[in-house]
Amino acid sequence: MSPPKSDLLQGTLDMLILQVASLGPMHGYAIAQRLQQVSRDILQVQQGSLYPALHRLEAKGWLKAEWNTSDTGRDAKFYELTKAGRRQLDTERATWARLAEGVALVLKTAD
Repeated sequence: MSPPKSDLLQGTLDMLILQVASLGPMHGYAIAQRLQQVSRDILQVQQGSLYPALHRLEAKGWLKAEWNTSDTGRDAKFYELTKAGRRQLDTERATWARLAEGVALVLKTAD
């Protein structure tokens, strides 16, 4: 029996998308697949969450998008991290590290 899929904490999806986009230009479906692959199927992002997040990050100037042809020959919007997106990713990573440390400290407390 496989472990249950994990729901993403609010705000975490943006950081994960920025991280994957830092690897180079990718279309939305490839971003979702990469997140699932790297997390060993623990994280699965639904289209209803992914595409609004991509559009939000593009509107904030953290991603830039350009239409291109995918490996399957279909037109797709490819997303790439901007300089502002790189700065935001660094901020998000630092915030996540502090949060993870705090959660770990709470989980170590005795009953």
